[in-house]
Amino acid sequence: MAGFKVRVLSSVVLVLLLGSALWIGGPYLWLLLLFASEVGLFEFYRAMRPEEKRQGFAPDVLEITGFAGCFLYYLLLLKSESLRYPVFLLVGILILMMIVYVIRYPAYGSDHLIRSFFALIYVCVMLSFVYLTREAENGRKIVWMIFISSWICDTCAYLVGIMIGKHKLAPKLSPKKSIEGSVGGVIGAAAVGYLFGRLFGEPGVAAGYLLVSAAGAVISQFGDLMASAIKRDHKIKDYGTLIPGHGGILDRFDSVIITAPVIYILSQLILGTVAK
Repeated sequence: MAGFKVRVLSSVVLVLLLGSALWIGGPYLWLLLLFASEVGLFEFYRAMRPEEKRQGFAPDVLEITGFAGCFLYYLLLLKSESLRYPVFLLVGILILMMIVYVIRYPAYGSDHLIRSFFALIYVCVMLSFVYLTREAENGRKIVWMIFISSWICDTCAYLVGIMIGKHKLAPKLSPKKSIEGSVGGVIGAAAVGYLFGRLFGEPGVAAGYLLVSAAGAVISQFGDLMASAIKRDHKIKDYGTLIPGHGGILDRFDSVIITAPVIYILSQLILGTVAK
């Protein structure tokens, strides 16, 4: 019971903190996502280490380059009017990591180079699409589609799975997830997205909100399962302990990470938003 209370309390705090940031947007949301991205990078890099080297984690040169690249990427997002310069920066970071890899060879293996840059894209860049969506035209409304598609889907999938789930969705990755729950999650997210569009969207766009939410919900489940696959590969239960009762940033935002860029793109194609 105590663990449940802690989980509920931390959920309330997280919703209030994130909800206020999504509503206000701008530097407040930027700073929150920068913090989440840097912590997420730390969690990912630590999870990639052998078990005996995770305690007292100290980043190496490639990982420090990733942390610095994450900060510079977010700084350019704040200052740039397009994604051109952040993309240029990412290419530069990759080249720098390659140079470090060559200079330090054979201290670092090619797998370490690949995962160091992958983490920068997976955690930092993909999560930044929450900020990019919020800063787009009608972003104060559209950005909620990210969390409807991920967290509402997750909640509905859990409830439907408990009630009628019989057929395993991905037994090797997440034995408790069911096909019935997965379908229920998509339907639940689509229904909430449609209702959100009717209440807060422009006239005639509710069907678009439904489609965006449903597509995002499908993708979000792959994000959840991918995070589970990485944890199974490296024999860890949670990425971290930052959020009591939930784990780390990557445990709570695993589906958001993959959903954010999808909603950003679909909102422009289906809802006609204009983004930088």
